[in-house]
Amino acid sequence: MKRRFASIAVMLLLASAATWADTLVLTNGRRIQGELTGVFGREVEFEERSGFNRRVIRVPRREIARIEFQDEGRDSVGPGGGRDDRPGDVVTGIPRGMRERQVNVTAREAWTDSGIDLRAGQMIYFQASGETRWGPNRRDGAAGERNSPSNAGRPLPDRPAAALVARIGQNDLVFIGADQGPFRIRSNGRLYLGINDDFFQDNTGSLRVTVSY
Repeated sequence: MKRRFASIAVMLLLASAATWADTLVLTNGRRIQGELTGVFGREVEFEERSGFNRRVIRVPRREIARIEFQDEGRDSVGPGGGRDDRPGDVVTGIPRGMRERQVNVTAREAWTDSGIDLRAGQMIYFQASGETRWGPNRRDGAAGERNSPSNAGRPLPDRPAAALVARIGQNDLVFIGADQGPFRIRSNGRLYLGINDDFFQDNTGSLRVTVSY
């Protein structure tokens, strides 16, 4: 009897996990349940969950029809983060009803305090404009330097130089670049924004970033 109750409890736990999972819907009709963890360039990072098994996968945006968020009553959205009111549509944009804050990210400071406190699991979006001058004949927008070599001194060594980056709390670094999102926050903490650089004294200019959260 105890074993039977234990089995039922496990089944209920798995059913509950499935109920609260996000669903990645691919253009070929496949549905993958799990959790959206980030958007990186032309790929979406997703933690696939099946029972107690988990694995992180990266899926090209062109292969994604939409992402269905089942938690917190969110609408399903396309891979760019917009509302998706018609099944199968791939749309872009930011869901309505979110709070917004304008942040001027100066190139002369390592980190700019956004004044926004985030919680783990929260979805946020970014819209950036402007450009920074971060060295002789070096001028870039939020996407950063093309074909940028690795530099161990930068916050994210293998990501483009001068690109928009974020820090949540003291240690959680996220590459933003020119991507709008959505980005799922991994830990609680204050949001700081900066550019991916290791020397700030010769920098000028700034990025104007709208954060939707």
